[in-house]
Amino acid sequence: MKKIIAFAGSNSKASINKELAVYASSLIDGVAVEILDLNDFNLPLYSIDLETENGIPDDAHRFLNIIKASDGVVLSLAEHNGAYATVFKNLFDWMTRIEGKTFFGKPMLLMAASPGARGGASVLSIAQDRFPRHNANIVEVFSLPSFSDNFSGGKIVNSELDEELKAKVGTFKLNL
Repeated sequence: MKKIIAFAGSNSKASINKELAVYASSLIDGVAVEILDLNDFNLPLYSIDLETENGIPDDAHRFLNIIKASDGVVLSLAEHNGAYATVFKNLFDWMTRIEGKTFFGKPMLLMAASPGARGGASVLSIAQDRFPRHNANIVEVFSLPSFSDNFSGGKIVNSELDEELKAKVGTFKLNL
């Protein structure tokens, strides 16, 4: 059985992006899904001095090995001031010190949810530019705007957006 990982680029306990990642991954039948929480990976703020003095933390290796062992990645990025949340950027920085091709060519469903009408468009743009340089195989991209209006009870309640996500999940599954 294929195995995918799903996570949010956020450490918020009430992350709307985690809710979206969990929902999207629940739509993929016939695969084992591992939901990851960035709070379970203890990483100091990256600096070259820390790396030189202490090496790379075990949790950076652990996260990278989880990606490597998966068949696909469902990632929903939080947008903080138009860019990645610090917790994700820090994890990404540590992992790229181990392996520059961080995503190992795994199929990726890249998403973002936002309380605003742009649905994380800025962070998605950054990721779509950056991730392929790290061997990400982004097969679909989905943006969920106005989260509180469009998501309730663990699912997307706007039928057009829900159908759009389901179509993109279908394409993602075909690429596993």
